[in-house]
Amino acid sequence: MAPRSLSSKTLDSLRGLLNNACKADLPCASATVVSATSELFHHETVSRNGENNDTTIPKSTKGSLNLQDAPDSGRAFWLASCTKLITTIACMQLVEQGKLTLDDGDEIEGLCPELRDIKVLNSDGSTSEKNKKITLRMLLTHTAGFGYSFLNKKLEKYNYNEFSGLAQDFHQPLVNQPGERFEYGIGIDWAGIAVERVTQSRLGDYMQKHIFTPAGIKNLSLFPSKDMIDRLAGIWQRDANGRLSPRRYPLERALAPDQGSDAFHSGGAGVWGTTREYSKLLRVLLNNGTSPQTGEAILRPETVDMMFENQLPNDPNFARVELPAVNTELVHPAKELYPLCPASEPQGWGLGFMISGGLTGRSRQTVHWSGLSNCFWWCDREKGVAGIVASQVLPFADLKAVHLWADVETATYNDLAED
Repeated sequence: MAPRSLSSKTLDSLRGLLNNACKADLPCASATVVSATSELFHHETVSRNGENNDTTIPKSTKGSLNLQDAPDSGRAFWLASCTKLITTIACMQLVEQGKLTLDDGDEIEGLCPELRDIKVLNSDGSTSEKNKKITLRMLLTHTAGFGYSFLNKKLEKYNYNEFSGLAQDFHQPLVNQPGERFEYGIGIDWAGIAVERVTQSRLGDYMQKHIFTPAGIKNLSLFPSKDMIDRLAGIWQRDANGRLSPRRYPLERALAPDQGSDAFHSGGAGVWGTTREYSKLLRVLLNNGTSPQTGEAILRPETVDMMFENQLPNDPNFARVELPAVNTELVHPAKELYPLCPASEPQGWGLGFMISGGLTGRSRQTVHWSGLSNCFWWCDREKGVAGIVASQVLPFADLKAVHLWADVETATYNDLAED
Protein backbone atom coordinates (compact mmCIF):
# COMPACT_ATOMS: atom_id res chain seq x y z
CA MET A 1 0.00 0.00 0.00
CA ALA A 2 1.32 3.44 -0.93
CA PRO A 3 2.31 5.62 2.02
CA ARG A 4 0.18 8.71 2.65
CA SER A 5 2.87 10.52 4.60
CA LEU A 6 6.02 10.07 6.62
CA SER A 7 5.98 10.73 10.34
CA SER A 8 7.42 13.96 11.71
CA LYS A 9 10.08 11.87 13.45
CA THR A 10 11.14 10.32 10.14
CA LEU A 11 11.13 13.70 8.40
CA ASP A 12 13.39 15.11 11.09
CA SER A 13 15.64 12.06 10.78
CA LEU A 14 15.90 12.43 7.01
CA ARG A 15 16.75 16.12 7.26
CA GLY A 16 19.37 15.26 9.85
CA LEU A 17 20.91 12.64 7.57
CA LEU A 18 21.44 15.18 4.79
CA ASN A 19 22.61 17.98 7.06
CA ASN A 20 25.07 15.78 8.92
CA ALA A 21 26.42 14.28 5.70
CA CYS A 22 27.21 17.76 4.40
CA LYS A 23 28.69 18.93 7.67
CA ALA A 24 31.06 15.98 7.72
CA ASP A 25 31.67 14.37 4.36
CA LEU A 26 29.77 15.68 1.34
CA PRO A 27 29.87 19.04 -0.46
CA CYS A 28 26.14 19.00 -1.18
CA ALA A 29 23.15 16.71 -0.93
CA SER A 30 19.54 16.70 -2.07
CA ALA A 31 16.84 14.09 -1.57
CA THR A 32 13.22 13.78 -2.61
CA VAL A 33 10.95 10.89 -1.63
CA VAL A 34 7.54 10.45 -3.25
CA SER A 35 4.46 8.29 -3.53
CA ALA A 36 2.30 8.28 -6.64
CA THR A 37 -0.02 10.86 -5.11
CA SER A 38 2.31 13.21 -3.26
CA GLU A 39 5.78 14.36 -2.35
CA LEU A 40 6.63 12.77 0.99
CA PHE A 41 9.94 14.49 1.68
CA HIS A 42 12.29 17.02 0.13
CA HIS A 43 15.40 18.60 1.57
CA GLU A 44 18.69 19.82 0.23
CA THR A 45 21.82 21.24 1.72
CA VAL A 46 24.99 22.70 0.26
CA SER A 47 28.14 22.90 2.34
CA ARG A 48 31.15 24.76 1.04
CA ASN A 49 34.22 22.59 1.54
CA GLY A 50 36.95 25.09 0.82
CA GLU A 51 36.66 28.26 -1.25
CA ASN A 52 34.35 28.73 -4.20
CA ASN A 53 35.89 28.13 -7.58
CA ASP A 54 34.67 30.31 -10.43
CA THR A 55 35.15 27.45 -12.91
CA THR A 56 32.64 25.24 -11.11
CA ILE A 57 30.19 27.58 -9.39
CA PRO A 58 28.64 30.61 -11.12
CA LYS A 59 29.59 33.98 -9.65
CA SER A 60 25.98 34.75 -8.75
CA THR A 61 26.06 32.02 -6.09
CA LYS A 62 29.39 33.04 -4.63
CA GLY A 63 29.20 33.52 -0.91
CA SER A 64 25.84 31.75 -0.66
CA LEU A 65 26.96 28.17 -0.24
CA ASN A 66 27.29 27.94 3.51
CA LEU A 67 25.30 25.14 5.08
CA GLN A 68 21.67 26.07 4.60
CA ASP A 69 18.43 24.95 3.04
CA ALA A 70 18.43 25.72 -0.66
CA PRO A 71 15.81 28.12 -2.04
CA ASP A 72 12.45 26.79 -3.20
CA SER A 73 13.62 26.68 -6.82
CA GLY A 74 16.30 24.22 -5.76
CA ARG A 75 19.95 23.68 -6.56
CA ALA A 76 20.56 22.21 -10.00
CA PHE A 77 22.60 19.03 -10.32
CA TRP A 78 24.29 17.18 -13.16
CA LEU A 79 22.21 14.00 -13.00
CA ALA A 80 24.46 12.04 -15.37
CA SER A 81 23.20 8.48 -16.01
CA CYS A 82 19.87 9.19 -14.34
CA THR A 83 19.24 10.46 -17.89
CA LYS A 84 18.96 6.88 -19.11
CA LEU A 85 15.49 6.49 -17.62
CA ILE A 86 14.26 9.52 -19.57
CA THR A 87 15.70 8.31 -22.87
CA THR A 88 14.14 4.91 -22.28
CA ILE A 89 10.75 6.55 -21.70
CA ALA A 90 11.18 8.40 -25.02
CA CYS A 91 11.97 5.12 -26.79
CA MET A 92 8.99 3.35 -25.26
CA GLN A 93 6.65 6.16 -26.28
CA LEU A 94 7.78 5.58 -29.85
CA VAL A 95 7.35 1.82 -29.46
CA GLU A 96 3.76 2.48 -28.39
CA GLN A 97 3.25 4.54 -31.54
CA GLY A 98 4.75 1.90 -33.80
CA LYS A 99 7.60 4.20 -34.80
CA LEU A 100 10.19 1.96 -33.14
CA THR A 101 10.23 -1.74 -32.35
CA LEU A 102 12.29 -3.54 -29.75
CA ASP A 103 13.64 -6.46 -31.74
CA ASP A 104 14.08 -5.29 -35.34
CA GLY A 105 17.79 -5.03 -36.07
CA ASP A 106 17.14 -3.86 -39.62
CA GLU A 107 15.17 -0.93 -38.23
CA ILE A 108 17.84 0.28 -35.79
CA GLU A 109 20.69 -0.22 -38.23
CA GLY A 110 18.62 1.53 -40.89
CA LEU A 111 18.15 4.53 -38.62
CA CYS A 112 21.77 4.32 -37.44
CA PRO A 113 23.76 2.99 -40.42
CA GLU A 114 26.95 3.63 -38.43
CA LEU A 115 26.08 0.44 -36.53
CA ARG A 116 25.96 -1.81 -39.60
CA ASP A 117 29.68 -2.36 -40.04
CA ILE A 118 30.84 -1.65 -36.51
CA LYS A 119 33.67 -3.91 -35.39
CA VAL A 120 34.12 -5.88 -32.18
CA LEU A 121 37.34 -5.34 -30.20
CA ASN A 122 39.13 -8.47 -29.03
CA SER A 123 41.30 -8.63 -25.91
CA ASP A 124 44.50 -8.63 -27.98
CA GLY A 125 43.52 -5.40 -29.76
CA SER A 126 42.42 -7.05 -32.99
CA THR A 127 38.88 -6.71 -34.30
CA SER A 128 36.21 -9.12 -35.48
CA GLU A 129 33.03 -8.75 -37.50
CA LYS A 130 29.87 -8.58 -35.41
CA ASN A 131 27.75 -11.70 -35.80
CA LYS A 132 24.26 -10.26 -35.44
CA LYS A 133 22.32 -7.03 -35.85
CA ILE A 134 21.83 -4.58 -32.99
CA THR A 135 18.28 -4.06 -31.75
CA LEU A 136 16.64 -1.40 -29.59
CA ARG A 137 16.12 -3.97 -26.82
CA MET A 138 19.87 -4.61 -26.82
CA LEU A 139 20.59 -0.89 -26.55
CA LEU A 140 18.18 -0.45 -23.62
CA THR A 141 19.52 -3.52 -21.77
CA HIS A 142 23.24 -2.88 -22.33
CA THR A 143 23.60 -6.09 -24.31
CA ALA A 144 24.38 -4.49 -27.69
CA GLY A 145 28.11 -4.89 -27.03
CA PHE A 146 29.06 -1.28 -26.24
CA GLY A 147 31.16 -0.34 -23.22
CA TYR A 148 32.33 2.85 -21.54
CA SER A 149 35.91 3.97 -22.10
CA PHE A 150 36.34 4.75 -18.39
CA LEU A 151 35.24 1.21 -17.42
CA ASN A 152 36.57 -1.11 -20.14
CA LYS A 153 40.29 -1.65 -20.65
CA LYS A 154 39.80 -2.60 -24.30
CA LEU A 155 38.88 1.01 -25.02
CA GLU A 156 41.63 2.59 -22.94
CA LYS A 157 44.08 3.37 -25.73
CA TYR A 158 41.48 5.11 -27.94
CA ASN A 159 41.07 8.22 -25.73
CA TYR A 160 37.31 8.44 -26.12
CA ASN A 161 35.57 10.99 -23.91
CA GLU A 162 31.86 10.34 -23.52
CA PHE A 163 31.47 13.74 -21.82
CA SER A 164 33.04 15.88 -24.53
CA GLY A 165 29.71 16.93 -25.99
CA LEU A 166 30.90 15.68 -29.38
CA ALA A 167 29.13 12.96 -31.37
CA GLN A 168 32.44 11.54 -32.58
CA ASP A 169 33.18 10.14 -29.12
CA PHE A 170 30.23 7.75 -29.46
CA HIS A 171 31.52 6.20 -32.66
CA GLN A 172 33.23 3.44 -30.73
CA PRO A 173 33.82 -0.21 -31.55
CA LEU A 174 31.92 -2.85 -29.61
CA VAL A 175 33.66 -4.68 -26.77
CA ASN A 176 31.38 -7.76 -26.99
CA GLN A 177 29.32 -9.43 -29.67
CA PRO A 178 25.72 -8.12 -29.75
CA GLY A 179 23.43 -10.08 -27.44
CA GLU A 180 26.34 -11.92 -25.82
CA ARG A 181 26.37 -10.37 -22.34
CA PHE A 182 25.50 -7.33 -20.22
CA GLU A 183 28.10 -4.58 -20.39
CA TYR A 184 27.34 -1.11 -19.08
CA GLY A 185 28.07 1.42 -21.79
CA ILE A 186 26.89 3.90 -24.39
CA GLY A 187 24.00 1.84 -25.76
CA ILE A 188 21.31 4.20 -24.47
CA ASP A 189 23.12 7.13 -26.09
CA TRP A 190 22.62 5.28 -29.38
CA ALA A 191 18.98 4.71 -28.46
CA GLY A 192 18.74 8.49 -28.10
CA ILE A 193 20.23 8.91 -31.56
CA ALA A 194 17.55 6.55 -32.90
CA VAL A 195 14.89 8.75 -31.24
CA GLU A 196 16.31 11.80 -32.96
CA ARG A 197 16.36 10.18 -36.37
CA VAL A 198 12.90 8.64 -36.28
CA THR A 199 11.31 11.87 -34.98
CA GLN A 200 13.58 14.26 -36.93
CA SER A 201 14.05 16.34 -33.78
CA ARG A 202 16.83 16.83 -31.26
CA LEU A 203 16.61 14.58 -28.24
CA GLY A 204 16.43 17.43 -25.74
CA ASP A 205 13.59 19.03 -27.68
CA TYR A 206 11.73 15.71 -27.80
CA MET A 207 12.11 15.25 -24.04
CA GLN A 208 10.78 18.73 -23.34
CA LYS A 209 7.74 18.37 -25.59
CA HIS A 210 6.72 14.77 -24.95
CA ILE A 211 7.94 14.00 -21.41
CA PHE A 212 8.77 17.06 -19.31
CA THR A 213 5.94 19.39 -20.32
CA PRO A 214 3.14 16.81 -20.04
CA ALA A 215 4.55 15.70 -16.68
CA GLY A 216 4.65 19.27 -15.35
CA ILE A 217 8.45 19.30 -15.21
CA LYS A 218 10.22 22.65 -15.62
CA ASN A 219 13.66 22.13 -14.11
CA LEU A 220 15.17 19.32 -16.19
CA SER A 221 17.10 19.93 -19.40
CA LEU A 222 19.95 18.64 -21.54
CA PHE A 223 21.05 22.26 -21.93
CA PRO A 224 20.48 24.29 -18.77
CA SER A 225 19.01 27.77 -18.96
CA LYS A 226 20.90 30.70 -17.48
CA ASP A 227 18.65 30.49 -14.43
CA MET A 228 19.52 26.83 -13.93
CA ILE A 229 23.23 27.50 -14.45
CA ASP A 230 23.02 30.20 -11.78
CA ARG A 231 21.62 27.56 -9.40
CA LEU A 232 24.22 24.84 -10.04
CA ALA A 233 25.48 23.30 -6.83
CA GLY A 234 28.99 22.82 -8.25
CA ILE A 235 30.96 19.60 -8.35
CA TRP A 236 33.91 18.36 -6.31
CA GLN A 237 36.70 15.78 -6.55
CA ARG A 238 37.58 13.56 -3.58
CA ASP A 239 41.25 12.57 -3.48
CA ALA A 240 42.75 9.37 -2.10
CA ASN A 241 42.97 10.95 1.36
CA GLY A 242 39.29 11.89 1.37
CA ARG A 243 39.84 15.62 0.80
CA LEU A 244 37.40 17.49 -1.42
CA SER A 245 38.30 20.18 -3.94
CA PRO A 246 36.16 21.98 -6.54
CA ARG A 247 36.59 20.82 -10.12
CA ARG A 248 35.11 21.41 -13.55
CA TYR A 249 32.12 19.41 -14.69
CA PRO A 250 33.09 16.54 -17.02
CA LEU A 251 30.11 17.42 -19.24
CA GLU A 252 30.97 21.10 -19.54
CA ARG A 253 29.98 21.94 -23.10
CA ALA A 254 26.29 22.06 -22.17
CA LEU A 255 27.06 25.03 -19.90
CA ALA A 256 28.75 27.14 -22.58
CA PRO A 257 26.65 30.00 -23.97
CA ASP A 258 28.04 29.32 -27.46
CA GLN A 259 27.39 25.56 -27.33
CA GLY A 260 25.97 25.68 -30.86
CA SER A 261 23.58 23.46 -32.73
CA ASP A 262 26.19 20.75 -33.22
CA ALA A 263 26.45 19.80 -29.52
CA PHE A 264 25.69 16.15 -28.88
CA HIS A 265 22.43 15.42 -27.03
CA SER A 266 23.52 12.69 -24.63
CA GLY A 267 20.69 10.30 -23.88
CA GLY A 268 22.98 8.44 -21.53
CA ALA A 269 24.27 11.20 -19.26
CA GLY A 270 23.15 14.66 -20.40
CA VAL A 271 20.36 15.79 -18.06
CA TRP A 272 20.72 18.63 -15.53
CA GLY A 273 18.12 19.63 -12.99
CA THR A 274 16.71 19.28 -9.50
CA THR A 275 15.86 16.15 -7.56
CA ARG A 276 12.37 17.52 -6.93
CA GLU A 277 11.66 17.73 -10.67
CA TYR A 278 13.24 14.35 -11.38
CA SER A 279 11.02 12.77 -8.76
CA LYS A 280 8.01 13.68 -10.91
CA LEU A 281 9.20 11.04 -13.40
CA LEU A 282 9.29 8.48 -10.60
CA ARG A 283 5.72 9.42 -9.68
CA VAL A 284 4.73 8.73 -13.30
CA LEU A 285 6.14 5.20 -12.97
CA LEU A 286 4.41 4.67 -9.61
CA ASN A 287 1.17 5.89 -11.19
CA ASN A 288 1.35 3.39 -14.07
CA GLY A 289 2.49 5.87 -16.69
CA THR A 290 0.25 8.87 -15.98
CA SER A 291 1.44 12.06 -14.34
CA PRO A 292 -0.52 12.47 -11.09
CA GLN A 293 0.20 16.19 -11.24
CA THR A 294 -1.18 16.95 -14.72
CA GLY A 295 -3.29 13.87 -15.49
CA GLU A 296 -1.41 13.47 -18.78
CA ALA A 297 -0.51 9.96 -19.92
CA ILE A 298 3.25 9.69 -20.53
CA LEU A 299 3.19 5.91 -21.04
CA ARG A 300 0.52 3.25 -21.13
CA PRO A 301 0.23 1.03 -18.02
CA GLU A 302 1.17 -2.07 -20.03
CA THR A 303 4.31 -0.29 -21.25
CA VAL A 304 5.38 0.47 -17.69
CA ASP A 305 4.75 -3.18 -16.83
CA MET A 306 6.97 -4.21 -19.74
CA MET A 307 9.76 -1.89 -18.63
CA PHE A 308 9.69 -3.48 -15.16
CA GLU A 309 10.02 -7.01 -16.56
CA ASN A 310 13.43 -8.66 -16.18
CA GLN A 311 15.07 -8.85 -19.60
CA LEU A 312 17.95 -11.04 -18.37
CA PRO A 313 16.18 -13.95 -16.64
CA ASN A 314 18.89 -16.43 -17.56
CA ASP A 315 21.65 -14.42 -15.92
CA PRO A 316 20.61 -13.67 -12.31
CA ASN A 317 24.18 -12.74 -11.36
CA PHE A 318 24.92 -10.49 -14.34
CA ALA A 319 25.82 -7.56 -12.10
CA ARG A 320 28.06 -9.57 -9.77
CA VAL A 321 31.19 -8.99 -11.83
CA GLU A 322 34.22 -6.91 -11.03
CA LEU A 323 34.28 -3.43 -12.53
CA PRO A 324 37.73 -2.06 -13.30
CA ALA A 325 38.39 1.66 -13.06
CA VAL A 326 40.19 2.72 -16.22
CA ASN A 327 39.82 6.39 -15.23
CA THR A 328 40.13 6.64 -11.46
CA GLU A 329 39.21 10.34 -11.50
CA LEU A 330 35.73 9.29 -12.58
CA VAL A 331 35.13 5.90 -10.98
CA HIS A 332 36.34 3.71 -8.16
CA PRO A 333 36.95 0.03 -8.94
CA ALA A 334 34.12 -2.13 -7.64
CA LYS A 335 33.59 -5.81 -7.00
CA GLU A 336 30.06 -5.68 -8.38
CA LEU A 337 27.52 -3.30 -9.87
CA TYR A 338 25.15 -3.15 -6.89
CA PRO A 339 26.64 -4.60 -3.69
CA LEU A 340 23.58 -3.73 -1.56
CA CYS A 341 21.63 -6.65 -3.05
CA PRO A 342 21.91 -9.77 -0.84
CA ALA A 343 23.90 -12.56 -2.48
CA SER A 344 20.94 -14.93 -2.23
CA GLU A 345 18.67 -12.70 -4.33
CA PRO A 346 18.68 -12.74 -8.14
CA GLN A 347 19.35 -9.52 -9.99
CA GLY A 348 17.61 -8.34 -13.13
CA TRP A 349 17.64 -5.60 -15.72
CA GLY A 350 14.46 -4.11 -17.13
CA LEU A 351 14.20 -1.69 -20.02
CA GLY A 352 16.51 1.10 -18.93
CA PHE A 353 17.25 0.21 -15.30
CA MET A 354 18.32 -2.45 -12.81
CA ILE A 355 15.88 -4.58 -10.82
CA SER A 356 16.81 -5.87 -7.38
CA GLY A 357 15.97 -5.99 -3.73
CA GLY A 358 18.35 -4.68 -1.14
CA LEU A 359 19.21 -4.26 2.50
CA THR A 360 17.09 -1.14 2.98
CA GLY A 361 13.62 -2.69 3.08
CA ARG A 362 12.76 -2.25 -0.59
CA SER A 363 10.82 -4.97 -2.40
CA ARG A 364 12.62 -7.46 -4.65
CA GLN A 365 11.17 -5.93 -7.82
CA THR A 366 12.37 -2.41 -7.09
CA VAL A 367 13.96 -0.71 -10.08
CA HIS A 368 16.82 1.71 -9.68
CA TRP A 369 19.87 3.30 -11.20
CA SER A 370 22.42 6.03 -10.55
CA GLY A 371 24.56 8.75 -12.09
CA LEU A 372 28.33 9.19 -12.24
CA SER A 373 28.15 12.35 -10.11
CA ASN A 374 26.82 10.21 -7.24
CA CYS A 375 23.09 10.53 -7.81
CA PHE A 376 20.87 7.53 -6.99
CA TRP A 377 17.18 6.87 -7.64
CA TRP A 378 14.83 3.99 -6.88
CA CYS A 379 11.19 3.16 -7.64
CA ASP A 380 9.29 0.49 -5.69
CA ARG A 381 5.82 -0.05 -7.18
CA GLU A 382 4.98 -2.84 -4.74
CA LYS A 383 5.37 -0.59 -1.71
CA GLY A 384 4.33 2.56 -3.54
CA VAL A 385 7.42 4.66 -2.84
CA ALA A 386 10.29 6.11 -4.85
CA GLY A 387 13.06 8.60 -4.36
CA ILE A 388 16.27 10.21 -5.52
CA VAL A 389 19.31 11.07 -3.41
CA ALA A 390 21.99 13.18 -5.06
CA SER A 391 25.35 14.74 -4.42
CA GLN A 392 27.92 16.23 -6.80
CA VAL A 393 31.22 14.54 -6.18
CA LEU A 394 33.64 12.31 -8.09
CA PRO A 395 34.71 9.55 -8.35
CA PHE A 396 31.70 7.23 -8.45
CA ALA A 397 30.75 5.40 -6.22
CA ASP A 398 31.67 7.70 -3.35
CA LEU A 399 31.15 5.76 -0.12
CA LYS A 400 29.81 8.80 1.73
CA ALA A 401 27.19 9.38 -0.96
CA VAL A 402 26.30 5.68 -1.18
CA HIS A 403 25.83 5.51 2.58
CA LEU A 404 23.57 8.56 2.51
CA TRP A 405 21.43 6.98 -0.23
CA ALA A 406 21.15 3.73 1.73
CA ASP A 407 20.37 5.60 4.95
CA VAL A 408 17.62 7.67 3.30
CA GLU A 409 16.06 4.53 1.81
CA THR A 410 16.30 2.67 5.10
CA ALA A 411 14.72 5.49 7.12
CA THR A 412 11.89 5.68 4.59
CA TYR A 413 11.16 1.97 4.70
CA ASN A 414 11.44 1.82 8.47
CA ASP A 415 8.65 4.39 8.60
CA LEU A 416 6.51 2.37 6.19
CA ALA A 417 7.03 -0.75 8.28
CA GLU A 418 5.58 1.05 11.30
CA ASP A 419 2.27 1.80 9.55
